[in-house]
Amino acid sequence: MRLIADGKTPALRSVLVDVLRTDDGYAFEAVAPFFLWAGECVAFEDDGLVVVRVSGERVGCAGHWSTWCRPEAGPSETA
Repeated sequence: MRLIADGKTPALRSVLVDVLRTDDGYAFEAVAPFFLWAGECVAFEDDGLVVVRVSGERVGCAGHWSTWCRPEAGPSETA
């Protein structure tokens, strides 16, 4: 599921989160998986992840950043 981590765009459905990957090659790996409930938002702030609850409460998520690579396509067949 694609999430927009701007702190304003809500998740459309509940999802279990353990890793959030960015479009520029990084990943935030949570220390422990957590549920992001429908209507909640996420934001990357101060080198970490913040969950914005429906009530407006902001909860920091423990974790660390890493780089990630997309898996390469398998070997191509030549005729």
